[in-house]
Amino acid sequence: MTQPIGGTPAAARPARALPPLMSLSDRAAERLRALYDTAHAGQLLRVAVSTKGCSGHGYDMSFVGAPGPGDEIVTDKGVTLLVDRKATLFLIGTVMDYEVKQLEAGFTFINPNEKGRCGCGESFHV
Repeated sequence: MTQPIGGTPAAARPARALPPLMSLSDRAAERLRALYDTAHAGQLLRVAVSTKGCSGHGYDMSFVGAPGPGDEIVTDKGVTLLVDRKATLFLIGTVMDYEVKQLEAGFTFINPNEKGRCGCGESFHV
């Protein structure tokens, strides 16, 4: 039997826990709960990553009536959202937040996979 570098067989090493696909800040969970209770009752927020902007990728969000065959279901803080399966590698470990500023409010993403953003902040690259 061959042993990996370090001399410990792979089966003897404990499995490392994977980070959650996505999690929600308290503010994001509260805002989604409010949206699900009012204007978007019966719908779920779907998060995807598309090709756009200066840096190559952007976050896309839309409300849908039901999960599609390519959606991962994420539940955090009692709130469920969907993640497009093609976006999972871009989003592993991402925290979705909700920010209220003086002139705007919206969901933001704290993504540990991002290597940079464009100057306007609309797109990112990994």
